[in-house]
Amino acid sequence: MTQSAAGHEAPLLDDAGLHATDAPIDLSVYRWEDWVTLVIFWLLAFTVFYQFFTRYVLDDSAAWTEEIARYLLIVVTFLGASMAVRRNTHIHVEFLYRFLPASVGRLMSTLVDLVRLGFLGYATWLSIDLVPRMDNLRMTVVDLPMSYVYGFVAAGFAMMTFRAAQVSLRHWNRGWSSLERPGDAD
Repeated sequence: MTQSAAGHEAPLLDDAGLHATDAPIDLSVYRWEDWVTLVIFWLLAFTVFYQFFTRYVLDDSAAWTEEIARYLLIVVTFLGASMAVRRNTHIHVEFLYRFLPASVGRLMSTLVDLVRLGFLGYATWLSIDLVPRMDNLRMTVVDLPMSYVYGFVAAGFAMMTFRAAQVSLRHWNRGWSSLERPGDAD
């Protein structure tokens, strides 16, 4: 503390109104697939760390880690893609919509939703059809059927299809999508 001109003590540092407060944490924006993807991501991280540790520290690489890490990355990719579909954060081009009349932009936006839904539905059907065919094919190092990996791919496509239907309905009920109004949150 220092003495001020009036004779009373003043604090050494004035905070100048610079108070940082954290925003409240809201976990309600996350869905079940987010948590499953997070768990599988950490399994992937531990597998890669174990691979690094055995290879460079112990100088005796664990043979199974590279294959399992590859399959866990596939699972994280397809389940994580359903999060991107739900949040409507996949890459899209908004530039053209700025120059189109509103009615044409609305029609094109609806067409994009329908094509996305059709593509994901077809990919779901194909991947579900592929799962039983992969039951006879075994993983290289770990003696498990490849149908497990393809089952997660099918589940990821099914979740993407379900979330795409939700997004399409939201766009339809609201009357616009983020393609038409890129500044507004989806």
